[in-house]
Amino acid sequence: MADATAQTKTGPAKRKNSLAARQARFGATSVLYTIVVLAILALINWLAQMPRFNKTFDTTSNKRYTLSDETKKVVAGLKQDATITYFDRASGFNQAKAILDRYANLSPKIHIRYVDVQKEPTITRAFGVRSPGTAYVDIGGRREEAKSLTEEGITGAFLKDLKGVRKVCFVSGSGEHALDDTDSTGLSQFKTFLERDNYQPQAVTLVDKTAVPSDCTVLVIAGPKNDYTPNEATAIKNYVQNGGRAMFLLDPPLDFQREHIAQNTGLTDLLQSWGVTEDKDLVLEQNPMAQFFGFGPEIPLVSNYESQPIVNDLKNTFTGFPIPRSLEVKNGDHTTVDKLFSTTDRAVAVTNLSSSEVNPADPNNKKGPFVLGAAGTYNTGNPKNPGRFVVIGSSGFLTNGMIGFQSNRDLALNAVNWLSSDEDLISIRPKEPEDRRLNVTQRQMNGFFYADVIAFPVLLIIGGIVIFARRR
Repeated sequence: MADATAQTKTGPAKRKNSLAARQARFGATSVLYTIVVLAILALINWLAQMPRFNKTFDTTSNKRYTLSDETKKVVAGLKQDATITYFDRASGFNQAKAILDRYANLSPKIHIRYVDVQKEPTITRAFGVRSPGTAYVDIGGRREEAKSLTEEGITGAFLKDLKGVRKVCFVSGSGEHALDDTDSTGLSQFKTFLERDNYQPQAVTLVDKTAVPSDCTVLVIAGPKNDYTPNEATAIKNYVQNGGRAMFLLDPPLDFQREHIAQNTGLTDLLQSWGVTEDKDLVLEQNPMAQFFGFGPEIPLVSNYESQPIVNDLKNTFTGFPIPRSLEVKNGDHTTVDKLFSTTDRAVAVTNLSSSEVNPADPNNKKGPFVLGAAGTYNTGNPKNPGRFVVIGSSGFLTNGMIGFQSNRDLALNAVNWLSSDEDLISIRPKEPEDRRLNVTQRQMNGFFYADVIAFPVLLIIGGIVIFARRR
């Protein structure tokens, strides 16, 4: 009887001791796991502070927080160290690190320096800082201020250091599209895009000059309505044949009602001598995609590109060309000419340019496809300094009303990059922030309200009550 009582007493004691042992074992394991997790977090945090391991991952759909291919090409071409010096109050450094660290992660040749304008006023004055939040880029003894703390501003400062100022001169005086015009037919947006790429656009006249200004890196003839004088045509000819770079955007010679565009035989004859014949026609195309964008047949869409550097990056994208003319392309005595892009075989060309009434179904129309753009190189005898020219049968594609369409901007900027021998900068430009707004009706909003604010919380409460009751 005593033994049974003893066993009865020792049973709970053993269970109690066993439970205590298990609890101690579980507690020790939990402490060990906690120590291991903290150690791993500490190691990750330590590695994250080291530039070698400081990596970020952009999971946004349009890579909003990733530097563009243009910037990557610029940084990849660095042959010496570059220093980005950022001036601000200490409280503003963290905000700047978001973008400056992306540059530092691209190359070990890029160094970031933060200067507190309050604690180091001497250095601040030496740089000529006008306001906090300013960044400077130093490369090989050259120093340039970034226009803004953005990719365009900082990469633009890199380009100024590496390439200096490059002027894009727009010929004016014969009815061309105006550089500062903000209307739909103006070029003010294209001017802004050029400035972001560190070009300096300016208007020039050639009527009173015997030569194109020597500081023009690229010359643009953008849709003249009047004939150029022999003096102007000769100046452009000598400019390219002596190693200059020019872009010709000549519209069809329309002549009806108030629409009158001169034939400009001085320029067309010059281009023909280089291997590009500007046909006197108007290209039309009935394209279902054009109708989707609200365009008529007078704005053919192009998606057929060649392998030339200007259009290499435009595959699988559209460009639109209002009121274009077709080109015939061949190599000249001193030139090598390549096609850039063409229409589809659905396109037709109308040769009657003296009437506003056009019939795409007229059996007398020429059948496509038609070449709308070409690029050529002129052999000057100096392999290091060839002339270059781009010819496109439409000037309207880079106006304010069209340059925002699909890849029109990229085509225009790529052409300028190629003409100025900046092939390393040819790329699709940084995308604008993607519009991810959800547009819903009032009925849908009511549905969201009843589901999210009422139904889901009520279901959670009911589920909790059921689980509590079952456990009881």
